[in-house]
Amino acid sequence: MTGSSAASRKALSKIATNRLQKELVEWQVNPPAGFKHKPTDNLQRWVIEVHGAPGTLYANETFQLQVDFPEHYPMEAPQVIFLSPAPLHPHIYSNGHICLDILYDSWSPAMTVSSVCISILSMLSSSTVKQPPEDNDRYVRNCKNGRSPKETRWWFHDDKV
Repeated sequence: MTGSSAASRKALSKIATNRLQKELVEWQVNPPAGFKHKPTDNLQRWVIEVHGAPGTLYANETFQLQVDFPEHYPMEAPQVIFLSPAPLHPHIYSNGHICLDILYDSWSPAMTVSSVCISILSMLSSSTVKQPPEDNDRYVRNCKNGRSPKETRWWFHDDKV
């Protein structure tokens, strides 16, 4: 969530808290390759370091994801964005918003933070070009005032990048 909506965020439910504590322990024991959780005292917001996979356009590059968990996680998807600077990628906007169906329409409560991270790294790794989305400027301009990517009606049509 953006700074303005973070203050109005509802506390996690008991189910969400238990699930996140379990995921955090699993992450500490068996973190997904290419990722590092940056510890904070806020269970509701995780910051995760992403290391570009070797042999890809993003090799030797590091980015940061911010994951904000809603009150009813995992029944509701977390909000996942790249912190600035976001990677140049056809499905990642310069404001950090990510066009990836599992973060929105295809979310399943069976997914975890680890599985989301692996999907994002796979998306990065399969890219053949480093360029912003064609509609980047228009989209970012329309997202002023802290609009959440979860408020966007995404059109998932390009799975070749």
